[in-house]
Amino acid sequence: MKRVGAQIGSTRSVLTNCFAPPTCSTQHLRVPRACFSTTTVALAVNEQKSLAKTPLYDLHVSHGGNMVGFGGYLMPLQYSGQSIIASHHFTRQNASLFDVSHMVQHSITGPGARGFLERITPSDLNELPSRAGGLSVLLWPKTGGIVDDTIITRLDSESFYVVTNAGCRQKDLEYLSNELNAYQRSGGNEVKWNVLDKRGLVALQGPLSEEILSNVIVSAEITSLKDLYFAQTTYIKIRLANGTTSEPLLVSRGGYTGEDGFEISIPHEEIVDVTEVLLKSATPDKLQLAGLGARDSLRLEAGMCLYGHDLDDKTTPVEAGLSWVIGKTRRLNGNFHGADVILPQLVPRSKGGLGVSRRRIGMIVEGTPAREGAKIIDIDGTEIGNVTSGCPSPSLGKNICMGYIKDGFHRSGTQVQVLVRGKKREAQVTKMPFLPTKYWKGPTST
Repeated sequence: MKRVGAQIGSTRSVLTNCFAPPTCSTQHLRVPRACFSTTTVALAVNEQKSLAKTPLYDLHVSHGGNMVGFGGYLMPLQYSGQSIIASHHFTRQNASLFDVSHMVQHSITGPGARGFLERITPSDLNELPSRAGGLSVLLWPKTGGIVDDTIITRLDSESFYVVTNAGCRQKDLEYLSNELNAYQRSGGNEVKWNVLDKRGLVALQGPLSEEILSNVIVSAEITSLKDLYFAQTTYIKIRLANGTTSEPLLVSRGGYTGEDGFEISIPHEEIVDVTEVLLKSATPDKLQLAGLGARDSLRLEAGMCLYGHDLDDKTTPVEAGLSWVIGKTRRLNGNFHGADVILPQLVPRSKGGLGVSRRRIGMIVEGTPAREGAKIIDIDGTEIGNVTSGCPSPSLGKNICMGYIKDGFHRSGTQVQVLVRGKKREAQVTKMPFLPTKYWKGPTST
């Protein structure tokens, strides 16, 4: 989802789009080796008929989109005339527009909205300012496992905008329905939950994003987009091609690429018009459409998780390296799902705590790229972990991957090996993100 990451409580956050438990659909696309993605499986025509289409489907096809199945939708993998590698570089250097309308948007409001969300996530939403958001995780009550990763934005004191992953849609809807019923049975205040199925979502990503979006705005709550910092949200109106003005559009600064950018929530009836206005507002050397292939390699370079691969129901936030989403007051008070499991994990074994037996890490791998499922071994040949995402990094010219490794081997600089097609490849644990992020946090941002 995964992927607006401001401060939730006293924690730092990142974006990502990027909510016996049912599992998410992690259907992937088997893409050409050149695209570096581990995510895809091209579907037969009869299978494609069962998949949903976003409101931008026809636009993708008209621009030469190679449509594949992902998260229950037909989505563009790439577009004719541009390779996935070229699209990746183009995004880092200019700006790209991604359709992320497959993501599930929610409105959670009412006097009990904050209490409900703080019951099912470890975030300190009381400290989150209005019009700011951050990455969080939905949690299973008994195990502290991650149901889904999510972005939660506080619009005002009793109103929250929540985005969850498309592949987890059915699981998340059942989870939220059951949890809301349980919350209200326990005496919680009134909560209204609406799934915003009539809204689409586009992500404008790259260093030229601010310039491009500024050119089409006719009115906004702020004087300049430079006043909208990473993880903050505002409303804007855009002049459409027919001369009319769009409805107020919810714009959040952030994204799933590590670049500066914006995610824009748009009513279905206006999303094609808004997308075309954006595309026509800049020349092709500044703005192009981009698909899932580039999105996957961009997010991996940025160290962002993909649910169903780097995160799942059996993984806790501490194991996943997401301890920072747990607010300071939540660490003291608990009272969130899985707190009895998660909080003891925060204290490492070296300090008398429970700690964790495995940790999410990044690695640089020599030789052949390490893909999902590859085993990580120590110098004695003992299995100590596994790869969950991997690809050659277009920006670094190195093979990068993400995975889980036995506690103690997780420190940056640790030398290990990865089994790739039965052959041992040298690898080194490294810090993530693999590439410095470029979020706009004010005049001192670089």
